[in-house]
Amino acid sequence: MTINGIKLTLPKMIIFDQGHTLHYESDWDSRRGDAALLPYAVKNPGDCTLDDIRRTSDFVYGTHIKKIRDLSYDVGGRVCNKVVYDYLGLEFSLTPLEMECVFWDAASPGTIMPDADKLIDFINAAGIRSAVISNLLFSGEALARRLGKILPRNKFEFIMTSSDYICRKPHTMMFEIAVRKSGLEPSQIWYCGDNPKADVEASSRAGMFPVWYDSSLPCHYRNGADERAPACPHIHVREHGELIDILERLIRNCE
Repeated sequence: MTINGIKLTLPKMIIFDQGHTLHYESDWDSRRGDAALLPYAVKNPGDCTLDDIRRTSDFVYGTHIKKIRDLSYDVGGRVCNKVVYDYLGLEFSLTPLEMECVFWDAASPGTIMPDADKLIDFINAAGIRSAVISNLLFSGEALARRLGKILPRNKFEFIMTSSDYICRKPHTMMFEIAVRKSGLEPSQIWYCGDNPKADVEASSRAGMFPVWYDSSLPCHYRNGADERAPACPHIHVREHGELIDILERLIRNCE
């Protein structure tokens, strides 16, 4: 089947970005996250307040981590939190995973992108394998928990976050690791994401076929005015239903 001059074959796996592709966050408020976590502090020798935590976090994340991320690398959020909390002398009664989840659920509860559940149900029924690669300071464990809640019928074979893998999209290393995890050829995998550079062009460089999911929903952490259309062959969809339709047509062509 050919779409816009591009010859398509049915993928054996679709790997998804998470933020603004599967998972929707209408806003983000780190102070809400800190406020939810602080009651679990079992040691606070300096009587640290929310303002103290925010100032230290803004310094660690906003100054040092930003420099690393601008180079397409990442540092695990748990490591960053250890720096912040050890600096302030704070200790908590929760495990690192529990701390991530308490913070994230309060900072931005999140829900699914429109029809993401229908798309996941469709590819599951069609026998198309799936996985997730995300730029995220939270661990893959924390993301798996959240995706399990909002997309309980998912069959993701692996969930990779930059927090766990050092490299950050558009660095191609995470895509290349995913190919090895899948046991497939890169050309047998589609990658679906919302960012033209980090998702579409980067997955294309890794040999996957990219799907640009260009939703009209506002995204609080991206500046769409600074983005351009991807400079590589790709499918451009604005709704997950469009991708389902394309896959249905490919399946019919295979029968």
